[in-house]
Amino acid sequence: MSSQKASASRNVPSSSVFGAPCWVSLTTRDLQTAQAFYHAVLGWDWRVGKLGDQYRFASVNGVPVAGVSAVEAVGQAAVAWTPFFAASDANETVARSQERGGTTAVGPISFPPGRAALLADREGAVFGIWEGELVSDWEAWRRAAPVFVELYTRDAFDAAIFYAEVLGWASTSSGCCEVHYEDERVVLRSQGDTVARIHSGAVESAPDPEIRPHWQIHFTVDDVDACVQAARAHGGSVLQGAQGATEALLRDPDGAHFVVNSKPAR
Repeated sequence: MSSQKASASRNVPSSSVFGAPCWVSLTTRDLQTAQAFYHAVLGWDWRVGKLGDQYRFASVNGVPVAGVSAVEAVGQAAVAWTPFFAASDANETVARSQERGGTTAVGPISFPPGRAALLADREGAVFGIWEGELVSDWEAWRRAAPVFVELYTRDAFDAAIFYAEVLGWASTSSGCCEVHYEDERVVLRSQGDTVARIHSGAVESAPDPEIRPHWQIHFTVDDVDACVQAARAHGGSVLQGAQGATEALLRDPDGAHFVVNSKPAR
């Protein structure tokens, strides 16, 4: 094995990038249908990894992209895409969330080589945390940046405070994520890269009670129109995005929403 390949596949602990998005995962009722749909729409290939037969890892050209699990493998979770954030200590992170008004849906539970929990913030937006070794070739995932996460919520600043206190954003610890305010959004950066955004509407606008707070997952693609056509042909639907648009909000056959972008949403 070359030194370059060995470096690319080395183990990366969650503590080294704590607070940053480290993975995205879909819960679904039908693994086979999900695999066929996302292969057709996004060109993903699949493999079974360390988390067992009920969990699949997706990749494109050898670069890991996301994971998909059967609902029963993680309890009675909703069918949805969920971002996971790296944590140094899952128990402490869950405790901090609960102390600040968040709720715990699942965990922390053991998924060797780590531990995971599903949480919801004060406004009900669901997110996950992961403590332990990150997915193999995670550094390739980070460099390729095929995924971007964005929180739509009622009060971006209140949400930023919650996540900063729970995940350690903008702390004094070395390597923590930086928080900035740019273009009416709270922007999270890790090691110089923009890795997440929090959005709640126009500047100085009152919190909108109609907004259902949620984390939205964006996938970067070469051709948005082709993804739209493939989604419709394989049991999905288009919620937003006209012909020729650079972005489209799609729904998979099981009801999970996700966004495809023709360029990085960064």
